[in-house]
Amino acid sequence: MPDKPKVAVLFGFGINCDRETAAVFELAGATSERVHVNHFVQGNRDLSEFHILAVPGGFSFGDHLGSGRLLGNRMRFAMREQLADFVAAGKPIIGICNGFQVLVKTGLLPGKAVPDFEQTASLTLNNSGRYEDRWVTLEFDPESPCIWTKGITRIECPVRHGEGRFVMPSTSDLDALDKNSQIVTRYVDPSTNPGEGMTDEPLPFPICPNGSVRNIAGICDPTGLVFGLMPHPEAAYATFLHPHHTRGEVNDVLMSETMQIFTNAVEYVRANL
Repeated sequence: MPDKPKVAVLFGFGINCDRETAAVFELAGATSERVHVNHFVQGNRDLSEFHILAVPGGFSFGDHLGSGRLLGNRMRFAMREQLADFVAAGKPIIGICNGFQVLVKTGLLPGKAVPDFEQTASLTLNNSGRYEDRWVTLEFDPESPCIWTKGITRIECPVRHGEGRFVMPSTSDLDALDKNSQIVTRYVDPSTNPGEGMTDEPLPFPICPNGSVRNIAGICDPTGLVFGLMPHPEAAYATFLHPHHTRGEVNDVLMSETMQIFTNAVEYVRANL
């Protein structure tokens, strides 16, 4: 039962949110280490050294061939055994923005309880046809098995992506995801009451900034250990980071709940590993 769980925060090849991701885990009570992807690929380091894996945002490999595609393939083939062992050991993984795209393209999300590394969903171009950098409101499914989001109802945080529209091949695929409560978080209208905002009906831009099907902002695997989302909670852990913090318009409760995402994972490791 580690008092300070060790977090591996990937960096390299255009990942650029690694320092703030490492910092927020430190604030949550963990010990973070930024580890270049190649150290895992080449066998200089092994994921077994760590309790939590974070795949941060950025523009890995310049988004060539699609956001997250090349890093996803690198991990899917060169780190397959390490990743499978990590999940089998019950260790949490989070992918944020480009990291979410990477986890989807490795097949870890939506995934299976035992990973098969087959891609079954994607994150594609925003409906707006452009890169979106704005703040959004997210709400969380209380029935979700996701260990990262326990006790969280609603938060505000920024998105900054050009390919964030979540899609799957068929409606039945989405229905199965919903039935398993793997749709962890959705974009919601901030004017709705907390706990009452989630809907399958398409929300207008910019409430849903990318046109994501069923307003999906993040999903988990069936175990609830692997979690990915397009918005950036690591960029919203304190009120002063909100663009309206000097106007007296910031909901401090929503901002404080953002930090809980990282604290939940740290506390889960302390209690279970």
